[in-house]
Amino acid sequence: MAWLDWSITAAGVLVVLVALRDIFHTLWHPSGRGSISSRVMRAVWWVGRHLRKRGGAGVQTGPVALGAVILAWIVLLVTGGALVYGPHLPEGFVFQSGLDVSERSEVLDAVYLSTVTLATLGFGDVVPVSGWLRIAVPVQALIGFALLTASVTWVLQVYPALIRRRAFAVRLAQLRAVPAEELLHDPDSSVAAPLLESLAGTLAQVRVDVTQYTETFYFRDGDEEAALPAMLGVAAGLAHAGHSAPRRDVRIAAGLLQAAIDDFAHVLDEQFLHVGGSTDEVLAAYARAHDYAGQD
Repeated sequence: MAWLDWSITAAGVLVVLVALRDIFHTLWHPSGRGSISSRVMRAVWWVGRHLRKRGGAGVQTGPVALGAVILAWIVLLVTGGALVYGPHLPEGFVFQSGLDVSERSEVLDAVYLSTVTLATLGFGDVVPVSGWLRIAVPVQALIGFALLTASVTWVLQVYPALIRRRAFAVRLAQLRAVPAEELLHDPDSSVAAPLLESLAGTLAQVRVDVTQYTETFYFRDGDEEAALPAMLGVAAGLAHAGHSAPRRDVRIAAGLLQAAIDDFAHVLDEQFLHVGGSTDEVLAAYARAHDYAGQD
């Protein structure tokens, strides 16, 4: 029935639009949060945590989550394309000479056509003849090319954000070796205030990164000194010690650092942890989430 064929085609278009919406919200929206990609990443993270609790390796959770999201997008786009093409096979297409249409599966042909079109392979063994299909097929090919380009760009953007986060954690690990009072309470020192201001500025950049690239939350660092969930308590300790410093500029800088920590904790809690508690409670939950419970 014609109405059923067009209903299936409309369902296919809807699936493609859902995938495109998720790709847009994940890659180009300022919040960087697509509903499908977020669920996939949380699922991979949950599996990774359970594997770590059983003694398995969980450091690769982040890369696996990225791959799983891209695979989910591909599956949706291929499925949507197959639903668009399927009801119009074989009459809407011309098959290459030598292909026996009567012995072919329309479902498999639809999946095959959607896959090679999305991959921009263009074998030419199945060619659309209907006017609207001759538009739909190139459009899907363009979507496939855009997805490939966007996925590569996504990965290239994520890793610099991770490097900034890890560099900040290493810096905090180095500061851990110096007692906070010795560093901040010297009235003749001019180092303390610029140091705290620098830490506040770097943490603000990390906060922007985790907002724009929410997938970075799901990357766990195996080296504790390069893991921000394990080292963020050092920054909190410096901010606390700076509040009672004898120099006014140090106290002001400590307030800036504390504000940056509070803001970062708020973002973590709102987007990922959902603790609803104080900054210290959120930071403890952040450490536990990455299996650094000793930082509570």
